[in-house]
Amino acid sequence: MLPIAKKGTRGAWYRQWRLVSLDGSTLDVADTAENEQAFGRPGASRGSSAYPQIRFVGLLENGTHVLWAAHVDKYKTDEITLAAAVVPSLRKDMLCLADRFFPAYDLWRKAAQTGADLLWRVRKNARLVVDKRLADGSYLSRIYRSTSDRRKGRKALVVRVIEYRLKDVPGAEPIYRLITTILNPKLAPAKELAALYRERWEIETALDELKTHLRGAQIVLRSKTPELVQQEFYGLLLAHFAIRGLMHEAALQVDEDPDRLSFVHAVHVVQRRMPRYVAIPPSAEENLS
Repeated sequence: MLPIAKKGTRGAWYRQWRLVSLDGSTLDVADTAENEQAFGRPGASRGSSAYPQIRFVGLLENGTHVLWAAHVDKYKTDEITLAAAVVPSLRKDMLCLADRFFPAYDLWRKAAQTGADLLWRVRKNARLVVDKRLADGSYLSRIYRSTSDRRKGRKALVVRVIEYRLKDVPGAEPIYRLITTILNPKLAPAKELAALYRERWEIETALDELKTHLRGAQIVLRSKTPELVQQEFYGLLLAHFAIRGLMHEAALQVDEDPDRLSFVHAVHVVQRRMPRYVAIPPSAEENLS
């Protein structure tokens, strides 16, 4: 799948960049011996959880909420590993946002090699030495794969660091730090990037649409074998993609931001209209042959 935003799609762009976000989540699957062996299950305060789980990482187009790339595996597979299978889908005109759990050296390098630009939050203990202060208050620094590389000054990746605080926000951390591949502050000033980072939460909304509203009353994916679990997972993504695609077309027709349209309402509209397009049942096909 590919992103679907047009140049006229409201909320899909920052300057020349298409906004996308990287994040991961989990889904419960049917409690069968095959699924437990293939995917495992998380621990609980007493023993283990009720259901096996799959873990996945995906790329979201912020403006349209379509999840256009994803990779799924067993529960214990870490998100960095899954993300490494997803980031090759990034493209040159994109600006990818990600949370502080993702900025590992190898993943950052792999994502940057696609030609996309990155804006990722880093952990508060990340070591980022100031190499050069820039006019907008940001600064250039370097990241390394290991402490040994840092000591020897080898294999450094240059990044631009943006630090900011959130005033009068309950529960806010003392300071937030972002790193970006956009080294020239004239192309993307620090204040704009700091304000832009909140767009990363769009993927949380999309994941809620996928896991809660689209599945309806289902608690778990119903498939009882690992192969069918994967098939059902990607079928769920395709259904979400199709609904969000229809919402995008509707938003374009009235020059509206797709975010202002209700996903739940769109699901109900599709459900009401589905009976009109039901495929011919097998018995009818036999009568026609």
